[in-house]
Amino acid sequence: MKRILLFTTVLAGLLAGGTALAQTKDARTREYVTPVRVVWTQNDELISNADALLKEGNGQADFMERVHCDMKSTRRQHPAILLDFGRELHGGLQLVTGMGSSHDARIRVRFGESVSEAMCEIDGKNGAGNDHAIRDQEVILPWFGVKEIGNSGFRFVRIDLIDNNTEISLKEVRAVALYRDVPYRGSFKSNDERLNQIWQTGAYTVHQCMQEFLWDGIKRDRLVWQGDMHPEIMTISNVFGYNEVVPKSLDLARDSTPLPGWMNGMYPYSMWWVLAQRDWYWFNADKEYLEQQREYLLGLLELFHERVDADGFELSGGDFLDWPSKANQPAEKAGVQALMMLTMKSAAELCDILGETEMAKRCRDCHARMASVASQVSEEYYRNAHAPSEPGSKQGTSLMVLADMIDAKVANEEVIKVDGARGFSTFYGYYMLEAMAKAGDYAGAMKVISDFWGAMIDLGATTFWEDFHTDWIKEDVARIDEPVPAGKKDIHGDFGAYCYEGFRHSLCHGWASGPTAWLSEHVLGVEILEPGYKVVKINPHLGDLEWVEGSVPTPYGDIKVSHRKDAEGKVVSKVDAPAGVEILM
Repeated sequence: MKRILLFTTVLAGLLAGGTALAQTKDARTREYVTPVRVVWTQNDELISNADALLKEGNGQADFMERVHCDMKSTRRQHPAILLDFGRELHGGLQLVTGMGSSHDARIRVRFGESVSEAMCEIDGKNGAGNDHAIRDQEVILPWFGVKEIGNSGFRFVRIDLIDNNTEISLKEVRAVALYRDVPYRGSFKSNDERLNQIWQTGAYTVHQCMQEFLWDGIKRDRLVWQGDMHPEIMTISNVFGYNEVVPKSLDLARDSTPLPGWMNGMYPYSMWWVLAQRDWYWFNADKEYLEQQREYLLGLLELFHERVDADGFELSGGDFLDWPSKANQPAEKAGVQALMMLTMKSAAELCDILGETEMAKRCRDCHARMASVASQVSEEYYRNAHAPSEPGSKQGTSLMVLADMIDAKVANEEVIKVDGARGFSTFYGYYMLEAMAKAGDYAGAMKVISDFWGAMIDLGATTFWEDFHTDWIKEDVARIDEPVPAGKKDIHGDFGAYCYEGFRHSLCHGWASGPTAWLSEHVLGVEILEPGYKVVKINPHLGDLEWVEGSVPTPYGDIKVSHRKDAEGKVVSKVDAPAGVEILM
């Protein structure tokens, strides 16, 4: 009793100011998710009442006579069950046991983003592993109690009873979803339900990645990758508006990369930090936050100037655009030249806002030198690597279009739109769509969105993937939400390359959310003319759509728009904008 009183007294003193206690509040919400179906069982005769796990629970072991799912093992047979929680989510698992369970019963729990991943072995041959998050583990269950495990991205969970002659009585098996509870202020709805679903899936994908920091993936790549963040920032800004996870993650990248280091070990990713700062300011006009970047930004720009020679050529080395571009060095080299041009243009804008006139001039002069050799870089690229069939061609071409190194309409006709979605990638797909918009090919871009991102949904996706290629579905492939039938390819385990072979491939990757931002920006047509949405132009491009409506968040409130084609095909628009936003039509 004296020890309890002493502890209470000391704690009260600490809280009163004697010594500060380090405390951090989790920005996320916990939500319990009940499985929606039993996908598969092993040794059915040893499992009873499996469907009891599909009933909503309360997380409490109790004496009530609720029907439990009972699993019993023998010396030779061990039952197993595979559950589907209906959608990809980030978090763990809660298991509630009843009185009928053996003491200290051991189970094996496997998390999977696909059915086949939850069913696989970590054997070094199929890409499966515990990188960044443990997805395969043995656990001892309490008798008549509650156990929580796991911290990963998943949709499916397999549970195996390991020990011989053992019994577990499962009252509940619930997913514990962790996410930021923020409203979807942006919206998109049209007469094309497939596009609507794609917009929503992209929004949900990046929402899952908005954890304590902005991650690229929730199973693997639970890291702040600066380049990968850019399309995520575009999606967040069009769906959620301002969210502290963005500046928090931008600052982490800055603070963990003292100059002259390059973010994530790749100097193009430091370029992406500048581009992200520019676009974040464009969405929010938060000068106080931008002021905090002044010293680092100026030091970083000095390093960039050293990488552009007197003639305007970027000095190659350490290049990286995205993984498919690695196989096409001329395309990658041209793309990095374009990325540096875009960086210098954005840096000049930021320096103007900060009153750094000398550095702003140096950035414009550097951009001008690079623009003077753009045709030479383009000619070399087109001679060596512009063929649409070559990996990386559409990535490099798109960046060159956005940097005004090549004509948008010519590039679109000769490279980007050739073979439709073939050669697109999930990360740089956003910039390919941006290049198609610059060429005026809005209908073609929406067709690519439907064919490329829609194909993932056709295969059972509830979030968009780290990578995808339309060539994969030329073969007879199984959906991710079903066991792979004999004679079919496993879309998860049998494909992938580079760092995402087989089951290492992430099926929830924020960098793949680009179509959501693109549809809001170009189809709803909400175009920012002055930072912070102070002046906005409504410039919709419906393509083949008959109507579209939706909303976009701004610091002043939400802009709501609707566009419909009349009998003559003319677009008639209605706009509801908050006070403080000037609308131009």
